[in-house]
Amino acid sequence: SLRVEHIKLQEKEEEKKHIVVFDFLGKDSIRYYNEVAVEKRVFKNLQLFMENKTKGDDLFDRLNTVILNKHLNELMEGLSAKVFRTFNASKTLQEQLDKTQQDMSDAEKLLCYNRANREVAVLCNHQRAVPKGHEKSMEKLEEKIEAKKEAIHEAQKQAKDAKKTDKALYEKKKKMLEKLQSQLDKLEIAKIDRNENITIALGTSELNYLDPRISVAW
Repeated sequence: SLRVEHIKLQEKEEEKKHIVVFDFLGKDSIRYYNEVAVEKRVFKNLQLFMENKTKGDDLFDRLNTVILNKHLNELMEGLSAKVFRTFNASKTLQEQLDKTQQDMSDAEKLLCYNRANREVAVLCNHQRAVPKGHEKSMEKLEEKIEAKKEAIHEAQKQAKDAKKTDKALYEKKKKMLEKLQSQLDKLEIAKIDRNENITIALGTSELNYLDPRISVAW
């Protein structure tokens, strides 16, 4: 579906660089912009593909997915465009997860996993528009965080008072305080996660392009 109007060719003779500029609107009218340095042969071929065409013409008018997948299968049995995409996505996920620490809470693990998956989504250009209810959802989450902070403040006062008079009550209040702090940590991590994924669609790569064995092993 790449059209002539979607790319521009920039030849930089002094630097001996051949740049292909991709600039178009993708899913949900999200702009995709990328500058890619290519070999001279690729650059020249693209010039040939663009000859005698208007802006709205297909760049690769003689190529479709059937022809492409047939060619890929000749190079390696079972290889297709989707298999190639799945390999790159899974490889990226594995590399990102390998960088994570082992000693983390469940909430921290989820944040790390989503961050790794986000790198995959960026690689595959799985962008989206800001969800309509995002702002309202974040306001409600912020209210929960503030309420939890107030509860922690009150629990700290109660624990401090109990420490002076009743050891058993103090231990009970101490456990309650730890529970409240854990809940606050989860809420704050959820806030970070939602903000970081505001324009990224994680579900597409999770469902279609990631080898589940990587996630299970991690």
